[in-house]
Amino acid sequence: MKKSELGFAERVSYGFGDMGTSLAYNMASGFLLFYYTNVVGLPAAAVGTVFLVARLMDAVIDILVGIAVDKTRSRWGRTRIYFLIMAIPYALLTVAAFSMPAWSQWAQLVYAFVTFKALGIVMSLQAIPYTALMPMMTLDGKERLRLSGWRSIGTATGVVLGTAAVMPLVDLLGGGDQRRGFTLVTALFAVVGLVCTLALFRNCKERYEDDAQPGFAILPVIGEMVRNRAWLVVFFHCLLYFARFGMMMAATAYFAIDVMGRPWMISVMLPAVAGMLLLSAFVAPAILARTGLRCGTAGALAIAALFFGALPFVQDDVPLFMGLYVAGCLATSITITSTYAMIAETVNYHEAKFGARREGLLSAGISLSTKLGMALGTAGFAYVLGAFHYAPGHVTAEAREAIRWTYSGGAVAVLIVQTLVVLCWPGMTRPKP
Repeated sequence: MKKSELGFAERVSYGFGDMGTSLAYNMASGFLLFYYTNVVGLPAAAVGTVFLVARLMDAVIDILVGIAVDKTRSRWGRTRIYFLIMAIPYALLTVAAFSMPAWSQWAQLVYAFVTFKALGIVMSLQAIPYTALMPMMTLDGKERLRLSGWRSIGTATGVVLGTAAVMPLVDLLGGGDQRRGFTLVTALFAVVGLVCTLALFRNCKERYEDDAQPGFAILPVIGEMVRNRAWLVVFFHCLLYFARFGMMMAATAYFAIDVMGRPWMISVMLPAVAGMLLLSAFVAPAILARTGLRCGTAGALAIAALFFGALPFVQDDVPLFMGLYVAGCLATSITITSTYAMIAETVNYHEAKFGARREGLLSAGISLSTKLGMALGTAGFAYVLGAFHYAPGHVTAEAREAIRWTYSGGAVAVLIVQTLVVLCWPGMTRPKP
């Protein structure tokens, strides 16, 4: 097919399409554990198990969704039809996840599992086609970096709404009733996500499709995927990134309130993540075009490890603490833009090695890694709370120390391993348009 320049509306719609798939995910990542433990009153360890089991089940679900995308042929293409069909169910399940009925504790845990699992399934049916769409839109590497930058802007906006804006909106809309506030905020976010998803469906086009037949044997194709070195690097890179991100998102409220003794820091630390994502969306494409994906990403991760590693030693100096924290967030945010571009590049690598693009399956594997990472990070922190007998309003010194060192030390350990993984990124072979 003739190479086509992407228009401004298409780039913007693709970027903010990330809000349609991740706004609810960001809110759940930052506040669902807090909502269940501190608002509803469920035990932290039990909630951690709910998160972990639900995400482990995604190992099968995400692969099936990816295969379905590769087999789909419709008047709206292979990916866009999913945005149209799943937009409303995703919005409804977003509200359901933060609308806990006044049932017994056991019934509430079952409700938490069912709604969280259903939300994850429908998210897969949006997120996997969304990730698969970029390599279908363009084969040009520079254009993909631009799309990655726009996606980072959408991600940053989603993080601002899904983290920093949540508690002020809960207080405003709930009028002192946090249960009601959380439900109303998620209803508002569900509408925003719905609009973004429908704009993605309307404005973004599939230009480059896999010539492979929709009928194929599943196991051999999965075998090819796990022999794709570029895909393996991105899989473990995303797994580690989101394990750290999930842990820090879940722990920030506890860290600010129980360790720093400054609840106002929640509304500074979480927006800092979004602000640095937004800044990196403008600076990262130029940096990565000069350094290359491998060196630029590994360097940013190593720098972030240094900044986060220094946090426990400057805890009493709040301005210095926040400066190092923001610098670390900027460094890790650069890797988000590079990750989006790397995901698209795995399709080129797969086509060069195996003769088929398999956008859906490859995207499904990456989606799985992000969800498993978030589950491991969130559940891991919940288990730390349970192990040190965390109780809201009656936090022991041991629990405070566990939160403090998990927040920083856990991040540094993951960042070091992540750097080593990214250094294994291979050279790319780009197909001709």
